[in-house]
Amino acid sequence: MSHGQQYDHETLNKHIGNRIRSRRKAQGMTIQQLAERIHKSRATVSKYETGEISLDMVTLFNLASALEVTPNQLIDYHLSPPEEKIQNMSALRTFHNAPRLFFYFYDGRYNRLKDGVIDILPDKEGNQQTATLTISVVTPNGRNSEIYYLGTVTYSDRLIRFSFINQYNALEECLLYIFNPLELRNSTYGLLCGISSSDMRPCAFKCLVTLTSQAYSDDLKQQLLLTKQELKTSTKLNMLVVDNVL
Repeated sequence: MSHGQQYDHETLNKHIGNRIRSRRKAQGMTIQQLAERIHKSRATVSKYETGEISLDMVTLFNLASALEVTPNQLIDYHLSPPEEKIQNMSALRTFHNAPRLFFYFYDGRYNRLKDGVIDILPDKEGNQQTATLTISVVTPNGRNSEIYYLGTVTYSDRLIRFSFINQYNALEECLLYIFNPLELRNSTYGLLCGISSSDMRPCAFKCLVTLTSQAYSDDLKQQLLLTKQELKTSTKLNMLVVDNVL
């Protein structure tokens, strides 16, 4: 790996452990139940989740089968470019060729900002590539968790379209559109839409998509709120319209 990216065991183990724990909880499964499915002790599975011990290949596949995911969904860490490399390259990137994008939206149902990370994977077929989406959420008890989506990204000169399916709930699909991807800019507005799994209703959010991560702030929140003009235009046209001009 002298010419490629290198990772330490601790970082990889913790990442995979977080994926296992997140998926297990989404399945409503206890550590003991998961341990019984893969014929391991509860203590061993607990250490898998905390990253204290490494997984062998057979156990990885058994875990993926028990959690109803593919092994790649547990070990996708290597597909993401290092953060510092992304930051250094961002000045030369457009939305059309960026390996990672960040997006933010304000969810009025829960009165909070939400953020996500989109990783565009190397495999390509025509103008379409595979992509993953991870959305950070806060559970009712205040704990941070992640929702993991897998899908595709399709490129054109004026538009980028992402289509994702929630890997914990195959019935939940979301679409994300961003505009003018060839412009040299660090951020642009987009539209996130789909069917909400929490209340099973169609929903659409104005979102901000960026090449570099943004800190939570009142200014960021204001950028994500619908303006009076946007509401006026939406009422007149009877549809939600988001202008990408910042």
